Amino acid sequence: MPPTLRRLLLGALTATCATAPSLVAVAPPAWAAEPRAHTVSTVAATVRVDGVLRVRTGPSTATAPVGTVRDGARLAVFCAVPGQQVRGSVRTTAQWDRIGGSRYVSHAYVRTAAAVPSCAPPAVTGTVRSADGPVRLRTGPSTAFPVHGSAAPGTRLSLACATTGEFIAGATATKQWDRLSDGRYVAHAYVSAAALPRCAAGTVPASPPAQLTNGQFIAAAVPGAQRGWREFGVPPSVTIAQAILESGWGRSALAATDHNYFGIKCFGGPGPIARGCHTYRTTECDAAGRCFPTEATFRTYAVAADSYRDHGRFLRHNSRYARAFAYTRSADAFLWHIWKAGYATDPDYYRKVTGLMAAYDLDRYDTWR
Repeated sequence: MPPTLRRLLLGALTATCATAPSLVAVAPPAWAAEPRAHTVSTVAATVRVDGVLRVRTGPSTATAPVGTVRDGARLAVFCAVPGQQVRGSVRTTAQWDRIGGSRYVSHAYVRTAAAVPSCAPPAVTGTVRSADGPVRLRTGPSTAFPVHGSAAPGTRLSLACATTGEFIAGATATKQWDRLSDGRYVAHAYVSAAALPRCAAGTVPASPPAQLTNGQFIAAAVPGAQRGWREFGVPPSVTIAQAILESGWGRSALAATDHNYFGIKCFGGPGPIARGCHTYRTTECDAAGRCFPTEATFRTYAVAADSYRDHGRFLRHNSRYARAFAYTRSADAFLWHIWKAGYATDPDYYRKVTGLMAAYDLDRYDTWR
């Protein structure tokens, strides 16, 4: 497993109740209230997308869709906000365009007649202060919410507002959590910043998302894993066990936000199954233990089943794993050969995956039996 992916995973597999959260809709900030039509001018825009573009309730694909617009649709854009970086048909950008109320589209798929003005007042800049390494960024103001990235000590963050959440003892001890301009949250216990305005009522998620049990996670994985076997020849038991290990039962930011259960990177493009790419801020460490912030771009999928299929295609079309396909009806041998070919650097990877296969009787999903 690539080192970058390991840093994106949430928690160890030894957790007794490992679960997979649903996506959390991040509500727009207070300043995004609908302006009066006679006081605000708009910028004409045209959608350029292969198929349809989803309209969302906030500036991220983690927020709820509220409709779609087709290629060539004309839009009136009120203003722009920073959010999740998206690679689209027009450009790669973190800008999102507000087209009214709590409705946003990624600027990555939009051509405008003029520059779009900013919706937001100037953000407050905060600096991460931590003696314990990178600080996790979450989808809500407590450690019960999914992790959606991290920030290394010294990282400067763009902060929108403050809210009350879980008590955290860090560089300081406080219940304050800071909402970033892109909708994520960081414990103020690890942030040095000027005073922030309070987040408006209704803009902060009240509770963590619903979670899947281990059994529910496996049941959801079976159809995609078995289709991957039929199309590409990867044993379903191997696919399911790798998904458990590499996504932490679906709790990684990649899985929870982008349905990517195997950490497959874009490698110049999303390929024929993924729907796009998502750049994550992460932290790399060198051999001397020095850590530094960086970015990595991973494939995103419309549904989890597509991630399982793409896993099969990735292995089948990568020549380094060709030898494993002589063992498509022997799950253990197949796994051994992809591991020895360099699929993962963890010396215990083979043992961990086969342990999961045995513990959850995953060979019952190997459809050739």
